[in-house]
Amino acid sequence: VVVVCVGGGEMGFKRFVEVGRVVLIEYGAEYGKIAVIADVLDQNKCLVDGPTTGVKRQLICYKRIALLDQVVEIPRGADTAAVKAAAESAKIEETFAATTWGKKHANRKKRALLSDYDRFKLMVARKEKSRLISKEYKKLKKQAAK
Repeated sequence: VVVVCVGGGEMGFKRFVEVGRVVLIEYGAEYGKIAVIADVLDQNKCLVDGPTTGVKRQLICYKRIALLDQVVEIPRGADTAAVKAAAESAKIEETFAATTWGKKHANRKKRALLSDYDRFKLMVARKEKSRLISKEYKKLKKQAAK
């Protein structure tokens, strides 16, 4: 879908609210879960369903979701079984996990589960890495000066 503006250029948006659009819920009890838009209610809310990720069929405000690149083919107002079949065939979770956004999301989740001792070990490892890089850089700088 290419939307042309009045001035002749292309519109800056690439993702639109549409039936079948895969979304990431960014607020509330379902935070971090993936769902699919089953129906567009109005300019503020849509009906989402995520049977493969545990998101119950519900109305949700657009401010609470982020639109992902992926779109699955479902009819407007599709029932949970149809959404589940389309989501499984499109492998929405695996596709999202392979994207940069998905990798960052997974890292954020992993970091949130770290204990105090794990964070300490991470800090020590980061310091050691920085020390080794600095040492090697100084050595190379000294060689280049000769």
